[in-house]
Amino acid sequence: MSDLARLEADLLAAIGAAQDEAALEAVRVAALGKKGSVSELLKTLGSMSPEERRTQGPAINGLKDRVSGALGARRDHLRHAALTQQLAADIVDVTLPVREAPSERGRIHPVSQVIDEITAIFADMGFAIAEGPDIETDDYNFTKLNIPESHPARDMHDTFFFPPKPDGSRLLLRTHTSPVQIRTMQAEKPPIRVIIPGRTYRVDSDQTHTPMFHQVEGLVIDKSSHLGHLKWILEEFCKAFFEVPQVGMRFRPSFFPFTEPSMEVDIQCDRKGGEVRFGKGADWMEILGCGMVHPNVLRNCGLDPNEYQGFAWGLGIDRIAMLKYGMPDLRAFFEADVRWLQHYGFRPLDFPTLAGGLSP
Repeated sequence: MSDLARLEADLLAAIGAAQDEAALEAVRVAALGKKGSVSELLKTLGSMSPEERRTQGPAINGLKDRVSGALGARRDHLRHAALTQQLAADIVDVTLPVREAPSERGRIHPVSQVIDEITAIFADMGFAIAEGPDIETDDYNFTKLNIPESHPARDMHDTFFFPPKPDGSRLLLRTHTSPVQIRTMQAEKPPIRVIIPGRTYRVDSDQTHTPMFHQVEGLVIDKSSHLGHLKWILEEFCKAFFEVPQVGMRFRPSFFPFTEPSMEVDIQCDRKGGEVRFGKGADWMEILGCGMVHPNVLRNCGLDPNEYQGFAWGLGIDRIAMLKYGMPDLRAFFEADVRWLQHYGFRPLDFPTLAGGLSP
């Protein structure tokens, strides 16, 4: 066997033995690279005589072509084998059920949903949203709301106080969202029409109370607002929120330091069958407190009560969520149980609108 035939046999054997493209590339470099065995033979053609070149030239070039062809064929084979292996590993069982998308699997917490519903209703009436800090001063949480230090109403709030500062003053976790009313009246000139949803804190925990809960308050300040306007707003809100055509309401005298006169509002309902239904029945349920803003509160905010007047109301978001959607225990709202959220939660893309319906 000639040297060329032996070299060709060795190279073809090496090509056939290559198990991946990296090994095949090594064979190609050893044969056809700049210093490869076939390349070195091609370099010798220039020093041969014409007669030798006529015989050796076609033989060496033929060797190069056959090695190149074998390399290409082996590369195609390896790529096909790799693709076949990948497809076998990535096989999909098309009989399995399709996984739900995150937008279908996730759920909106009922409190977030109800806040969106409340916002949609009052935004349609022309109200803006006001927000404030959860950590408040005694002045904003009590004093400017006509609750001086010696007032017994402070004892009803079960307040979370922070440690005293060097000057003896103490910050606190706000016990209601009413401090935002003060901040709004100080920052804006009337007319004012805002709602204030947010977290509030009191030292209390049972089936219908938690240390942290959610409230929404409303505030209207101008020169001519009166209780008739307040009554209409609350009736329209209850009809829209509970999605009933009519709702019976009654206003009972009460006491709140920051309103005068003050009232508690009951809504007509039916408690038969273990469910609460609104818009009918012979029962009544207290749902919120309201009243005309106290003149002292207006003065504390730099407003003249002889020129401006207004009304305010407040209700518990968690409580009306329980009433509307039939949730028996308030504590479950904050226990982070995924099963509870899957049952009572709302689809992420079901945004509440008055035109399309508040609840899905």
